[in-house]
Amino acid sequence: MVELLLIVGLAVTVFVGYNVGGSTTGPAFGPAVGSGVLSKVGAAALMSVFFFIGAGTLGRRVVDTLGRELVTRGGVFTLETSIVVLFFIGGALFVGNYYGVPASTSMTAVGAIAGLGIATGSLNWSVMGEIAVWWIVAPIIGFWVSGVIGRYFYPRINQWVAIESTDGPLLEFDRSGIVPQPTPGPDTTRREIGGAVVVVAIGCLMAFSSGTSNIANAVAPLVGAGVVDMNPMILLGSAAVAVGAFTIARRTLDTLGNDITDLPLTAAIVVAVVSSGIVVGLSAIGIPASFVIIATMSIVGLGWGRATRTVTVGEGIRGGAETNVSVGALKADDPGDEPEDIGEEDPADIPAAADLFNPSTTARIVVLQNVVPLLSTIGALVTFGLLFRFVW
Repeated sequence: MVELLLIVGLAVTVFVGYNVGGSTTGPAFGPAVGSGVLSKVGAAALMSVFFFIGAGTLGRRVVDTLGRELVTRGGVFTLETSIVVLFFIGGALFVGNYYGVPASTSMTAVGAIAGLGIATGSLNWSVMGEIAVWWIVAPIIGFWVSGVIGRYFYPRINQWVAIESTDGPLLEFDRSGIVPQPTPGPDTTRREIGGAVVVVAIGCLMAFSSGTSNIANAVAPLVGAGVVDMNPMILLGSAAVAVGAFTIARRTLDTLGNDITDLPLTAAIVVAVVSSGIVVGLSAIGIPASFVIIATMSIVGLGWGRATRTVTVGEGIRGGAETNVSVGALKADDPGDEPEDIGEEDPADIPAAADLFNPSTTARIVVLQNVVPLLSTIGALVTFGLLFRFVW
């Protein structure tokens, strides 16, 4: 009977990892795929490799937090309860993936485990409080760091990295030899290749940060139950993530690569570096972080900072200056122009937010990003409340 339950638990772990791969590949490589720099297969391959590296290094600390510290009574995490927790994590994430929305896997997992802890009176409120505080603080940090970059550094960064795509393929393959050799396309510039490398490198960084935070969502319950060791579970979870990246992630790659935004390369690089840096930092101290929420606030902060360049600090203090604060500000710079001084830019040059985001897709994503964690939390709380009252 125990062997059968363990097989079921491992199967549910694979299901969760599969959905983690589907949910996190889009945010990491959506810009690269949407711009034609990388194919979906290439994105899935890189996601698989760098997720595993992140999971096998810093990801262990987050596994300890969710599997061994978030609930105080060791007997609560049994093989049976672990299966139920994983079921709610995987089921809730599947809802988001079905609709092509990259939901917060960390919030979904913590919600399911917290539901178990509350229902059984075993939730470690100090650990939960620490996680909740960082969930509030981290997006604020992302907002302000990106805001400072947008106000003071964005135009110069835009000149360094902005790229105008040329017609034709970025790369071609010389198949005259035994091994095909990649060569630049007929119209491809060196600057364009450099930009493509940057976009792919940023995706790899995001995949690494995803591994550090999200591997715990798939394996922490069984590791916490003490029925399996951490190392083989990290291997199994990473393999399941790879399967999800090659299959169901195609939906989220389409959503983030083509549907939701026309985010410029400069903004995408800033958002990815700031968000990934925060996630990796939190993973290093064992805090599961929501990359999706941090990245969203980073985008808003970057747009806000860019828009406020039309007003000097003195004008802002005195009042009377009108600032068009919009995430559309991220498209205001022409990389061929020299950056203007703060206060000299025309607010009329800053487009509306609708020029940057698809409103209907964005609304669908915002709604589901809140619904998915609620599904796992409420589902686990009600289920365990009933089971521990009438069965256990």
